[in-house]
Amino acid sequence: MIEKAGAFSFYTKGSRIRNLIHNLKYRGVKEIGFEMGRIYGKTLKSSGFTDGIDLIIPVPLHPAKKRSRGFNQSDLISSGISDATGLPVVTSSLSRITASATQTRRSRYDRWTNVENIFTVIDADIIRGRHVLLVDDVITTGSTIESCTNELLRVEGVKVSVVALAFAVV
Repeated sequence: MIEKAGAFSFYTKGSRIRNLIHNLKYRGVKEIGFEMGRIYGKTLKSSGFTDGIDLIIPVPLHPAKKRSRGFNQSDLISSGISDATGLPVVTSSLSRITASATQTRRSRYDRWTNVENIFTVIDADIIRGRHVLLVDDVITTGSTIESCTNELLRVEGVKVSVVALAFAVV
């Protein structure tokens, strides 16, 4: 079960947030990730959303995807949130073990099956008994977040809250 969930903005065709995220992911303007994360982190902290949360885990990319892109946008967003909140970022606990095709043009059902069982916890000790903030760039159907959350919740005592820069309006 997800404890809390939030998104900084709606993600719609032609929106500013969509343009920012596209510039981040596909044009490699990495500063956008950190700065948007920092702005969002200030909002999360001032609203009390981060109270009781112990650490931040970015949604991981498959190593091959990270190599080809050169970075993980969720890592950058998480670093900005960390800067604003003081919460540590942990990238060594959750891993994407299967490369999956892009979710961009998939149906809701296809997105869900595309990410089923593709994440694994590789260091449970870091998160055992902790409240984790899972960070992604965009939530469309929630299938990626659900897959990550299901894996994290297998660890004893873990609580999961989730945030994203944007929530896609479908």
